[in-house]
Amino acid sequence: MEKIAYAKPDSIIFRDKECTDDEYVRTAFKLLEISGKHGVPCIMYRHPEIFGSIHMTMSTLRNTSQKDMQCNQLIGASVHSVCEAVEAEQWGVDYVIAGHIFETSCKPDLTPRGLDFLHNVCESVSIPVYAIGGINAENIGLIAQTGACGACVMSGFMTCEDPAEYIKELRKGAEASEF
Repeated sequence: MEKIAYAKPDSIIFRDKECTDDEYVRTAFKLLEISGKHGVPCIMYRHPEIFGSIHMTMSTLRNTSQKDMQCNQLIGASVHSVCEAVEAEQWGVDYVIAGHIFETSCKPDLTPRGLDFLHNVCESVSIPVYAIGGINAENIGLIAQTGACGACVMSGFMTCEDPAEYIKELRKGAEASEF
């Protein structure tokens, strides 16, 4: 995470489905320290009642109290349909991440939703939409053509040798688009 934060992505979302809640909170505070040192915003995936910026599944969003949501500086949600995007916006989230767009090793048995899906999500809400799933330097430019505000990358960071070079390649691919 130090190398990724040092590489200066626009932000980091910390998601770990495997660890216990206690492990997550301990690790999250360490990550906030690391990302803060490098000036990179860090968004957490659990505990909206603790962290200032939070990204949630729709299930978590539906079970989060309005009081907890009002405490957060930035709230995002992962969506997998136009209906979920509309619902997330109605809940008051600041942005959505829609996916998965392209084939990805993270979801090898699921058919990608594609660029038309992403375009339809973008058209259905007035909040920023970010794409996720199989995004790389070669296809990131296609994302902008859908109306999305940007893209999220997970697998690429987990497999790249040099996060700074990887971000440079992604930004170069995005520069050819309208991001």
